[in-house]
Amino acid sequence: MPVLQRFGYAGIRMYADDHRPPHFHIVGPDFQVLVRLSDLTVIAGEAKPTQIAEALAWAQAHREALALRWDELNERG
Repeated sequence: MPVLQRFGYAGIRMYADDHRPPHFHIVGPDFQVLVRLSDLTVIAGEAKPTQIAEALAWAQAHREALALRWDELNERG
C-alpha cells in the first residue's frame, strides 16, 4: 500500500490488485475516501471538503502518473 503523496496527516494511497473502477484512496486519521481516477469523483467514504481539497488538487495535476501507477499495480486488467 504505497503512499504516493502526503498532505499533513492525510495521504494518497493506491493498492495492488484492487477492484475497479481505477481509483485511489485518500486516507486520514479519521476518514478514508475513494476517488475515481477518470473524473476525480469521490465514489465511497466521507470527509469534509477541506480534508480532501489539497489531495484532489494534487491528483488533478498528476492524473497521468496516477493512471500509470494504477496500471502497474493492477496488471490483471
